[in-house]
Amino acid sequence: MDLPPPLSAADKNSFAYPTIKERLPVILAKIADTLYRTRDKIKSQYQEDVSEELKSIIGSCSKLRNEVQTNKVAVPLQDSRNDTQVWNRYLQAATEREGSPPSWFKSAWLYMECYMYRRIQESVEKCNIMKEFDVFGEQKEKSFTDSVYPTEIVMMHLLETQQKIKENAELVPEAFKLFLKVCLWGNKCDLSISGGEDNAQKSSPLEQLGKLEPNILINDSNVVLNHLCSRNCKRIDIVLDNAGFELISDLCFAEFLLSAGLCSTIYLHAKAFPWFVSDVTKKDFDWTLQMLGQINHIAVSNFAQVWKERLNNSSWILQVDDFWTLPYDYSQMETYAPDLYQSLQKSDMIFFKGDLNYRKLLGDLRWPFTTSFETCLRGFYPAPLCVLRTSKSDVLVGLPEGRDEEVKAQDEDWLVNGNWGVINACLKTK
Repeated sequence: MDLPPPLSAADKNSFAYPTIKERLPVILAKIADTLYRTRDKIKSQYQEDVSEELKSIIGSCSKLRNEVQTNKVAVPLQDSRNDTQVWNRYLQAATEREGSPPSWFKSAWLYMECYMYRRIQESVEKCNIMKEFDVFGEQKEKSFTDSVYPTEIVMMHLLETQQKIKENAELVPEAFKLFLKVCLWGNKCDLSISGGEDNAQKSSPLEQLGKLEPNILINDSNVVLNHLCSRNCKRIDIVLDNAGFELISDLCFAEFLLSAGLCSTIYLHAKAFPWFVSDVTKKDFDWTLQMLGQINHIAVSNFAQVWKERLNNSSWILQVDDFWTLPYDYSQMETYAPDLYQSLQKSDMIFFKGDLNYRKLLGDLRWPFTTSFETCLRGFYPAPLCVLRTSKSDVLVGLPEGRDEEVKAQDEDWLVNGNWGVINACLKTK
């Protein structure tokens, strides 16, 4: 099969172009500004003097911003993280393939954007004292604290739903679809899209569901539910995306799946280091549970306790794998992360959250809108899977002929503003 070309900032009409030209430099500038503005607070968290290391991170981000803006070529990483050689081999192969080193406005958008976040991490990895520092930490924490009201509403609804389905199992299908949709629209809260600007969920997500229903372009929720109900599912995986309210919506969905008897174990997959501004790391996950435990609300404090217990009794298993923060797309997982691939093959259903996971599933290629989702996965069929994604980039598939034009007539920026979503499943396995 001849594959379409990758999305790239070389095409000024693609969302890649304003991303590289405007959004990425803004994200880098915001890191430098935030670290400078909060330098005294950061220093107070360490016993030793971190002034020079802080200065070094700020300097590295400013230098990288200049490289992006002036279309410099990608250079090898120079830190000692365990994935450094993998990244450098990828760069070498891309250089050989393209005939010259990749650069910001010429090469594949997916690679260059991932490379930027790995270069940010390089500036932290080179530190001795601040090696565990999260340059996006403050933004993620604010996103959580700004979303306390909707968090309380969704958790209260979950608590009430658990009681109702105990009394009447026939309510499970509707409740499943509701929490699936909360999970989908939780994905609107993405700090990398807003350039790190405030993008928290502040109103009731349940009230928004009806209004957003027509904006679900593909809805395979019945396919997913039928699959889960037709077999004795043991394991479901959720590949997480953003911290903040989206993580809360994912955890509520995970809790619902267990309490409705749709599986017995949930594997949750987090990132190995800070990534795409707001992606969940293990540190974010632990911090979120800790903060939930401090909220004085019957449902929130209940689930904070239940979820700690789930981690202890392994009905929830949090896993971190370097593959999620490598430049490869998912069709390459079997080759470059065979252990992860073999683990996912044991899953009864994998839920992939968010835009970047969607892009990596599809290779971030310029597929025609009508291409089938299954075709675009290009052999990545470890287990039945479903992607929950609000659209924030140019790649979108599985639409009926002419549907893209209809939506565009309604909303010029439909592909990139996060207001349109897909619940897209593929049950095929190898």
